[in-house]
Amino acid sequence: MDKENHLYKRAYQLSLFTILYNVIEGLVSMMLGFQDETLTLFGFGADSFIEVLSGMGIAVMITRIMKNPGSTKNEFEIKALKITGIAFYILFAGLLVGIILNFVHKHHPESTFWGVVISVISIIVMIWLMNAKRRVGKHLNSEPIISDSNCTKVCIYMSIVLLLSSLIFEFTGFAYADTIGSAGLIYFSVKEGMEAFEKAKGKNCSCDHCNS
Repeated sequence: MDKENHLYKRAYQLSLFTILYNVIEGLVSMMLGFQDETLTLFGFGADSFIEVLSGMGIAVMITRIMKNPGSTKNEFEIKALKITGIAFYILFAGLLVGIILNFVHKHHPESTFWGVVISVISIIVMIWLMNAKRRVGKHLNSEPIISDSNCTKVCIYMSIVLLLSSLIFEFTGFAYADTIGSAGLIYFSVKEGMEAFEKAKGKNCSCDHCNS
């Protein structure tokens, strides 16, 4: 029992770290994205704040299953999922408007250097988080915690999109690299928004598929 409590505390600590990291990443990414006029980096920062909302729901979930492993989602978790889903759709709309404006005004970033730096750091941190959460989930035989670790893969994919678009522009100066990167973020935003609403309806989602 002591070992189990320790593992749940570890899972809770990882969820708090996720929240704190995303707050810092979001602030830095949006500030530098605005400064360098990089839509992909700015959108990536906005996504980080949405992940904070999701992380709060995960922290509450861990506390709930620690006290009662067989319990179902409470009202706070369901509301957090719905708000998260709405936020992802708002991000999708904002990025789409940004892409259209970039095309109309033939805009390109001042630099994507910070996009490269932030994405590399994010990939390293998220891979560590994914593996740490997965280990805890497997030791506890907890499907919700394992599912949360799987969802961290989406953050890695979005970081890779930011990295590739930033590198392409930085080394080639291809004007629409940032726009293409933003389109990649749109894809994942819509996907995550849909999954958040599916989870709110009570479906089991692992960020790869959902079951009734």
